[in-house]
Formats: sequence, C-alpha cells, structure tokens
Amino acid sequence: MQMALYNGLLWIGTPILNRHLKKRLAVGKEDPERFPERLGNASRTRPEGQLIWIHAASVGESVSALSLIDGLLKRSPERHILVTTGTRTSAEIMANRLPDRAIHQYVPIDKKDAVQRFLDHWRPDMAIWMESEIWPNLIVESAGRGIPMMMANARITEKSYRTWRKSFGFSRKLLGCFRFCSAQSEETAAWLRDLGANSVECFGNLKFAAEPLPVDPEAIESMEVAVGARPLWLAASTHRGEETFILSANCRLLETYPHLLTLIVPRHPERGAEVAALAVEQGIAVVQRSDGNTIEAGTQVYIADTIGELGLFYRIAPIVFIGGSLVPTGGQNPLEAARLDCALLHGPHMDNFTDVMQSFDKHDASLTVTDAQTLAKSVGDLLGDPALRAEMVIRAGKVVAGGTETLQKTLARIEDLLAGGMQ
Repeated sequence: MQMALYNGLLWIGTPILNRHLKKRLAVGKEDPERFPERLGNASRTRPEGQLIWIHAASVGESVSALSLIDGLLKRSPERHILVTTGTRTSAEIMANRLPDRAIHQYVPIDKKDAVQRFLDHWRPDMAIWMESEIWPNLIVESAGRGIPMMMANARITEKSYRTWRKSFGFSRKLLGCFRFCSAQSEETAAWLRDLGANSVECFGNLKFAAEPLPVDPEAIESMEVAVGARPLWLAASTHRGEETFILSANCRLLETYPHLLTLIVPRHPERGAEVAALAVEQGIAVVQRSDGNTIEAGTQVYIADTIGELGLFYRIAPIVFIGGSLVPTGGQNPLEAARLDCALLHGPHMDNFTDVMQSFDKHDASLTVTDAQTLAKSVGDLLGDPALRAEMVIRAGKVVAGGTETLQKTLARIEDLLAGGMQ
C-alpha cells in the first residue's frame, strides 16, 4: 500500500522532478556526460564474477566506504565492487581514489523504471548501504530480487527517528528489507530496532577506520617551497557565511603574525570566486588555486578551490578549523584532519558528527570557537605555543586509533551474508 502511494506520488510529480533535474544540470550539479546513469542506464559493462554494490550518498559516506572496499577486495581476487553516489563532488573524489576492480556509477533516481534498468544491468550479489539514506524503490526492488542487503555504519538523528515513527509502518517495511544493520552508536541501534530493523548491532563508526587522505608528492613539495617558513593555518570545507568570520580572524592575526598565510578550502569549490571577492572587499591580498596562481610573499589568503586536495592541505597546515560549524549546517568530518596530525578547531554546530565529537570531547582533542574573535585567539594561541599544539595532535590521534575492530567486524558480517548466512 505504502509503495503504491509512494510511486503514485512520484508519477504525479514527474513534471516537477524533470524540471528539478534540468535545473541541476543547468547549474552544474549533475554531470551532463554521465546523466543517463541517473536514469538507470549504465555507462560501464558489468564485470564477470562476484559484484558487491555499495551505495554511499555523498562525499562523507563514500570516503568512509574506502577502507571497506579495500578490505573486501583483498579478501577475494575475483571480486569487484560497484560504488554509487549521488553528487558530482563524490564522483570526482571516487575517480581518484577507487582501487582496481572498483567501479563508480551515479545512483539512479528513485523511479521504478530507472531502478529496474540499473538492477537488470548490474545484478549485484549483495548490496551495502552506507549510513542511512533511504530510497524506497531501490530498497524494495533489490530485496524483491533476493539480493542480500546490509546497512553499514548506520546513523540516524533523533529528528529522523521521530519522523519515521510517524510513517504508519513504512519504516518497518523498508528496514525489514535489510538482513543486518551495523550501527555507529547504541542510540542509533535502539532507534533502528524500534523502527523495524530485524538484526542490529553496534559495531562503531567506520569513519575511524579510514585511511589518511591521499596526496600528490609533487604537489606537496611545490606547496612547501611556496609556503617556506611562514606561519599558516587552514579553514577546511567552509560554508557560505563562515568566510566572513575567517577573513576577520585573519586580519586580527596579521597584527601579531604579519607573515601569516591563511588557507581556505571552500566546501563547494565553485564558490572560490565568491570567497575571493569577500577578501578583496577587506583589502586582503588573495590568490585562487583554480586560477593557476601561486603563493607569493605578499599573499595573505590562499583559496584552494579545487577538488580532492584536502590531503595536501591537511599535511602542510598544523592548525585546522573544521568548516560547516560556525553556521548551522552540521559541520564536516574532523577525523580526516586528526589523522594527519592537525590541531583542531571547530564551531558549535557539529551536529552531523555527534558521536564522533563525543570521542573528541572525551579526550579534550579539539577547541570550540564561536566567532571571529575566539577563532583568532585560538589560532593565535596554537601558533604561539608549539607544546600546546603538539599535545592537541596527540589527543586527536587517540580519537582516530580505534577503527580497526569496527572494520574487521563489518567485513566479517559481509562475508557471512555473502555465504548465505542470516537468511
């Protein structure tokens, strides 16, 4: 009944959906060359042998899946992995980071015909959904074909839990399609059980098990030469509304550190010119990486508006502010910076990483800032006190040290499901 209603609403809303997709194409949020994939039309041939499909909504989930992908491929030389995501940024990152025998495709829109075309072509032997993105047709159609399904690294917010409780049993129908769910926390595990998931255990957060972000050795050598001995700090994955605070903090810091270099990596690289304009308005000497310009002695702010280079900038910056946290967007992943020996700062809005931040709080492994003044003070304190900076790095290292057990438990359960267990 619920699926019939859902698909009926999709059918009625087809003109609206088509306009939405055309708008996304027009503004560059969809890849025009690979757009047929969104309609379920594969652009690659299905490889022979066993194929495990991993769906990861966006950048965070897909990066969390990389250690899982590596582990699965190491366990069988005949195995292949299909990774689906829904955003261009995640697709570009996956293109650079997926190993051999792993394929990326865009996830089809959740219309029945698109989903059926996708499944007809790929015929996965198992489906793994990272975290908790729910697409009803993808789930129900996959389960209807007898594909073993697992939700890995599951995470739901209290708001989502309360919304799904009002779904008149729809959550039970969808979650009941999964033979197993591994939750990031006991709280999420309890909520999933209440919503109708059949078999749930708390394995912990796979984000803790990720490998360090990659780096181009030539790029880091070039950047180190350009920076020299200048003091610097990085504002990573920033969102609109935060750069004003960051640029103001930069101006305050220049009073004490006249040779300071501030690095800004916007969460959405296409905003590079917008951020540069804000800097120019404040009389700041700014350079954009996307323009091919290099850092010079007079450069005060360097905007790294490119994709997939955070591994480079985390390696050269001793101090990192985690973006998306001074504005209420939920924050970005702090673990990637912690893994690369950075002292961490963030704003008060880290709601997307509540479980992760509990570990940081337990170890006093990060500092919270609220505005330009507190941001400038915290960065200045860390720049001026190498011992404090080193201690913060050690504490953050303790946070990221516990991911191996989570990964091994997840890999073992996947193998059980592939072998026909937990029917």
